[in-house]
Amino acid sequence: MIETPYPRIVSLLPAATEIVAALGFQDHLVGRSHECDYPPGVDALPICTKALIEPKGTSVEIDAEVKNALKHALSIYDVLTDVLATTKPDIIVTQDQCDVCAVALKDVEAAVCDVLNSDAQIVSLDPQGLAKVWDDIRAVAHALDADAAGADLIARLQTRLDAVKTRSAGSSTPRPRVVCIEWADPLMAAGNWVPELVEIAGGIDPFGQAGTHAPWLETQQLIDEDPDVIIFMPCGFDLARSETEASALLSTPAWQRLSAVQSGRVFATDANSYFNRPGPRLVDSTEMLADMLAPDAPDSGIGWRRVIKT
Repeated sequence: MIETPYPRIVSLLPAATEIVAALGFQDHLVGRSHECDYPPGVDALPICTKALIEPKGTSVEIDAEVKNALKHALSIYDVLTDVLATTKPDIIVTQDQCDVCAVALKDVEAAVCDVLNSDAQIVSLDPQGLAKVWDDIRAVAHALDADAAGADLIARLQTRLDAVKTRSAGSSTPRPRVVCIEWADPLMAAGNWVPELVEIAGGIDPFGQAGTHAPWLETQQLIDEDPDVIIFMPCGFDLARSETEASALLSTPAWQRLSAVQSGRVFATDANSYFNRPGPRLVDSTEMLADMLAPDAPDSGIGWRRVIKT
């Protein structure tokens, strides 16, 4: 068996795995989280974490489990210390933004202390907005002694975002009001980097604020705002699950009165692969948004499709 050359990297966050790969270090990955599934090939890596709640339920069932765990000060994810020990990492990439989204930093630190004798370097990401995502790329690149590769990756991603911004700025139609739904029951609007993506793509986000966590919504707030476009991107849900959540809400009388529903401008996304991951594919997400916000938007694209009212 050929040993992975230095550095040996364990990524405990899907976005971090994508950042490591985009920097050219995928072959150095020796372990991953249970949610890391991109780029192709990472699914063969040892899994170093597991979820302690059932992720297959409805949004309301998952919400109840998460709130119960937090109420009792319980972790939602666990570090598999026995597996982590066998990977012998030099660098562990994790996050300190949201204990609901991925394994908590304190649990990673405890695991390193217990089984690795603090020999591994921990790189913790805190992606609260696009600027922070770029900072995270720089931090990972620096830990890998690849600062130039980090700068080049950011430049390429920013060039693509600039192209989307130029395209949206040249539109002759008014900027649509866009509500992005990060959770369906209870209702939550998307925050952090999503409002920035909406702005770049040519829309106006009336609820989300860049750099802040997602705000809870009342249905009446949505009715009062009556947005032009609604985009479902539930945290951790793929396209099929997002569409199921959207369809359930679109069937209710309150939602059927909304302008976006009546005009057919409601979309579901593969949020887990794109919009929920603060890494390189946020640029893909922005390009998708621009397509969805176009007056002549098609019915589907890679990672998204229009939700038809039934």
